[in-house]
Amino acid sequence: MKGDYQDLVDEISALLGAPATLENRDFRLIAFGAHDSDDDLAMDPVRTRSILTRQSTAAVRSWFEGFGIARATGPVRIPAAPDAGVFRGRICLPVRYRGIVQGYVWLLDQEPGPDARALAAAMEVAQRIGLLLAEEARAGADLSREFLAVLTAGRGWQQDMAVAALRVALGPGGEGPHAAVCVSPWSGEAPASVPGAAAVCVAPGRGAGEQERRPGDGPAGQCLAVLIRLRGTDPLAPALTAISRLMPRAAGGAGGAGGAGGGRGAGGADGTGGAAKADQAAGPGSPAGGKAAAPGAATGVTAGVSDPVRALTALPGAWQQATAAARAAAAGPRLGPVAQWSAIGPYRMLASVAEEALDDPVARALRGPANPELARTAEVFLDCAGQAGRAAAALGIHRQTLYYRLSRVEQLTGLDLDEGEDRLLLHMALKAARLHG
Repeated sequence: MKGDYQDLVDEISALLGAPATLENRDFRLIAFGAHDSDDDLAMDPVRTRSILTRQSTAAVRSWFEGFGIARATGPVRIPAAPDAGVFRGRICLPVRYRGIVQGYVWLLDQEPGPDARALAAAMEVAQRIGLLLAEEARAGADLSREFLAVLTAGRGWQQDMAVAALRVALGPGGEGPHAAVCVSPWSGEAPASVPGAAAVCVAPGRGAGEQERRPGDGPAGQCLAVLIRLRGTDPLAPALTAISRLMPRAAGGAGGAGGAGGGRGAGGADGTGGAAKADQAAGPGSPAGGKAAAPGAATGVTAGVSDPVRALTALPGAWQQATAAARAAAAGPRLGPVAQWSAIGPYRMLASVAEEALDDPVARALRGPANPELARTAEVFLDCAGQAGRAAAALGIHRQTLYYRLSRVEQLTGLDLDEGEDRLLLHMALKAARLHG
């Protein structure tokens, strides 16, 4: 479908004699026309940032929506704002389907501008784009049953049948590259749609620090599963953007979850019009600024992203990766609330071999209330590859204090931390205990 969008954007560019860009309703870049002009103003900071980053901030989105583009049914002219990096005015063509905005086509305004007949023809093309975007969003919601069946089917013929049904439902694009995403825990229903997703469903899963639950055990055992289509030169970018928009809603109940379909990325005209002005207004510490709080950080919600897979038969394995990464993000704060399976280190192995909590006596001896600092000291020491200076600095203690604590660890566990296998056992026992809360 990526090629369809590109062809339609190129058609609008030809009709209006100017390069066009297409974004979905959440201001994520989908396609853009060729920029072969010698005019330096054709690629002002706003347009350059839009094409390179494919997204922008919520403040930028609000700035452009202030011109009424979300309500408009025809072209909207937006004036230049040089102090905001917008050196040329914009023409916004709202992309609608059955009265609902699906996205925006952006062009640089110029003198003389396009005549009314050309704009009307371009709006007809925008309507065709709206139909494609609406069908894509509806397909993701409509495939929840088939997607859930693949995630929950057992091995063998049941899984083969579930994958075959999903393949038929997805159509020709079903075997393209995808990534599985797990957002956990999830409360309420699945969002009506997630832009860029091939399918979305609520699946039985594992909340942070919880044991596996069966379907029907209640919201605490639920997670949101998203099958993301991967496109472009940075294929995981859409998945990560989708997650960042979903996570603040994850713990908000059915009402919050239901709104996820309408507010994912934030971008500006051709993605980021008014970027400098809007970001400055938001301030560096606000959610729209450069140092926003990480999604999910205040709610305990974590998310995991699998490695890309091309065949749908590999989807069950990708889902295992995504759930493992979400659990690892809950266990290891350094990973952040969103973790990619490829970056979770030892949790990759622990999540696959330790489905149930490992009550190893080594970890049990250190995690009791009488020894609050010993487990942390041992873990930091081992994370630092046994380098005492680094570990002491990370813990903020004197090296002699570190040595004393490590000797207590050896006494309580019976391990010799000069031995590699003993170090490995202790490190994995501590990580497994963290993974299972």
